[in-house]
Parts: sequence; C-alpha cells; structure tokens
Amino acid sequence: MSRQIKDQISKVNGYTSKQNKIADCCLLHYHCTPNSRHFSQILSKCLPFTLRTQKSVVRALATESASPPPAKMVKAIRVHELGGPEVLKWEDVEVGEPKEGEVRVKNKAIGLNFIDVYFRKGVYKAATVPYTPGIEACGVVTAVGPGLTGTQVGDLVAYAGQPMGSYAEEQILPADRVVPVPPSIDPTVAASLLSKGMTAQFLLRSCFKVEPGHTVLVHAAAGGVGSLLCQWSNALGATVIGTVSTKEKAAQAKEDGCHHVIINKEEDFVARVKEITSDNGVEVVYDSVGKDTFEGSLACLKTRGYMVSFGQSSGAPDPVPLSAIAVKSLFLTRPSLSNYAGTRDELLGMAGEVFGNVQSGVLRVRVNHTYPLSQAAQAHEDLENRKTSGSVVLIP
Repeated sequence: MSRQIKDQISKVNGYTSKQNKIADCCLLHYHCTPNSRHFSQILSKCLPFTLRTQKSVVRALATESASPPPAKMVKAIRVHELGGPEVLKWEDVEVGEPKEGEVRVKNKAIGLNFIDVYFRKGVYKAATVPYTPGIEACGVVTAVGPGLTGTQVGDLVAYAGQPMGSYAEEQILPADRVVPVPPSIDPTVAASLLSKGMTAQFLLRSCFKVEPGHTVLVHAAAGGVGSLLCQWSNALGATVIGTVSTKEKAAQAKEDGCHHVIINKEEDFVARVKEITSDNGVEVVYDSVGKDTFEGSLACLKTRGYMVSFGQSSGAPDPVPLSAIAVKSLFLTRPSLSNYAGTRDELLGMAGEVFGNVQSGVLRVRVNHTYPLSQAAQAHEDLENRKTSGSVVLIP
C-alpha cells in the first residue's frame, strides 16, 4: 500500500529521481514512528506537496496503519453436506488473529475419533454447515490474544472437545481449553491420546470407580479408547474381559491387559462372560459399540451393575424400557466428555492424570495408523470398516 501511495503522489507531483528517494525515506520514517502531525511537518519541508495532497497522504497512511493484517490462508478439511467419507473436501480457509482469551495454534498432529464420523453422518448435528470437523489436536502456539497470560508463542499445547475444527493446518482456540503438553510426550502421541485418555479417565474414575477385585467388560477392546480402558483397568487391579472382531486384535488386547479376550465372530460374548464369571456377571460394562452389543451387555451385568454406554459405532441402540433394568436394579448412563471436563480445573486435572500415566508407563499409546490430513476421507473409511486398531492420527 505505501508503495502505491508514493507512486501515485510521484505521478501527480512530477517528482525527480532525487525527490522519489526522499519520499521513500519519509515513508520509512512514518512506519518507524507513525505520528501524523510529525510526518506532515516532514512532508512540507522535504517535498513540494500542496496542502491538499499532504493531507491526503497522511490520511491514507493513517488508514493503512490502522487496517488489520490480511487473513492468513491455510488448508483444511471442509464438510458442505452430510454423507459418507467422500464429503470430506480439502480446501483453503482463512485463519485470522486471535482475539482476547484466544490463541492460534499450528497443528502438528490431529486425532481421529469416531465422533467425527457421527458428525459427518448427521448422527450428531454440527452448529453450522459447512464446517471443519475434528475435536482433538496437538500443536505449537503461533499467536496469542491481547493481554493473555499463562500461554505464550512457542508453547506445545493440546486440546480435546469443543470447539470443533481441528482438521486444519492452523486454528483459533479458546486459551482456557488448551493444556500444556509435557516435553517427554511426542505431539503425535498427545494428539492421539488426550480425548481418548480423558474419556477413559472419567469412565474409570467417575462414571464407575473401578477398584481391585472388580470384573469389567470392555467392548472394542483393541480400539483407541478400549485399549486405554484395558490397560488402566488392569493397573487398578480389576479382572478385564475384552471383546474384539479379529484374532490380530485379540493379540493386542492381551498385550493391553485383557485377562480374557472374546472374538465376537467366533463366540457368543454373553455366554462366554457368564462362563468366565461363574454366572455372577460383571460390575460394569463399557460399551462403545451400541446397537449390536447393548442388549447383551445388560445381560452380562450382575445385580446393581453399571451399564456405561459411551458410543454407538454399530448404530443407536433400540429403546430400553425401565423394566429391563429394574430386574437387577441396574444403573445406566450415557456420559460425554464435555460434562466431565467442563471447568478449567477439571480439564487440567484429567489431562494431568492421563499424561502422568503415560510418563509412568501405566498407559502405552498405540498410534497404529497415520494419514496425511488431505487423506482424511480414506482414514474415515478405514475406521468405519474396522480396518484400524489403536489410535489413528492425521498429519497436516
């Protein structure tokens, strides 16, 4: 803009080469010390401006100085309509400057979660369409909003939950929703861990407090959350029963602490759980599968057992009459992370416990699959077709 102003004035006033150099110096001086009155005095002494031209230049430069910087363009995945993986489009989007209470983060790794599929299909409704999916990422702070303390440029941070929009090279986030990542934890691990790890934390520590001597049933035991549930439950002293879909996943579940592994395609998990527990049933079922396992999960519970339904990868369960849980006085809950990490203190406490368990060796994070962010559609397809195990991460 400054060059355009100088060229225009040069044309009007017919500057010589020497005067053009003087104009360059004046413009440089303005941007170093942008004082309109002082600059006006310099112009009147150095160059043959009319008063009208002089005022125009000062006005133009003052406007230029006050104008916000142009929006930065980055790549992101966008969803313009609900549907299959093919609706995930790789596009240019604008990312602005952080406002008060916000930070801008350049993502190094992005966690893929089944909830991303739910939003894409319309099972859960996004606030707006089009939208950028994703609820988990880890990256470096590149800018902070005015007056922000506690977070600075260069910090490695992660977030999980709201706001949606992590499928992007850079994004704006509320500063109170990001957590510091310990130096010993790789960004890829952090991005794959925070949402799933905090989910495992509130499932095991709040929804039902697992203690030594308990027997727990974990469906999708080789999945991202399932793997962490098995490891953590084992560390807490529980007997862990896990269900999986293949022999390969059964081997992983064993490594993750499952004492008994059931391959759904080969065995009736209800009959097998009754056999393992001598017909006593389990204290708690952690069910992320939904429709295909829900009814059987209720049958696996002992009297006053807890049914924790936290996902529906096979579809929404059929409605359950109260009489179905009254027979054994069962407890039924459908929790979500946002209700357990609603405050800053809750968020920091949960994240701290998760990172601490990784550092101490209680939890081993399995990042079994990485995809370029531009290939998010393929990652979604593989996740839905049960071609993945452990955690899946997208790399910008």
